[in-house]
Amino acid sequence: MHDQDKAMLKSLVAVAWADGRFAEEEREMLDALLNGFDASETEANDLREYAKTPRSIDDIPLGELSEDDKKLLLNHAVVLTFIDGHQSDDEKLLIDRLVKKLSIWADEADSIITSATKRAERLLQYR
Repeated sequence: MHDQDKAMLKSLVAVAWADGRFAEEEREMLDALLNGFDASETEANDLREYAKTPRSIDDIPLGELSEDDKKLLLNHAVVLTFIDGHQSDDEKLLIDRLVKKLSIWADEADSIITSATKRAERLLQYR
């Protein structure tokens, strides 16, 4: 697995912890992404262990993310905040903080957030 992929997954773990818990649905999404990134068993176990400890936005490894990675992270983060059925106020605040931390222009961030929110809402219809 590439370093950028690990950084992306660690970042999403921080997003998952925004509401103070790492829910089963979030674990399932992490597992799906680990599979999608072709993580070795060791890498997958390391990231699962990493996810057991509460994380915050300060744990996001910015230096390991390209500009495109940052936009993709925002997209995945928005979807992840809906994975347990709703987006909490804490998760909304985290998305706002994430936009600032990632230094994504407001117009571009709004477009990404709107698109990802619509996608997440469509996915929730199939649960």
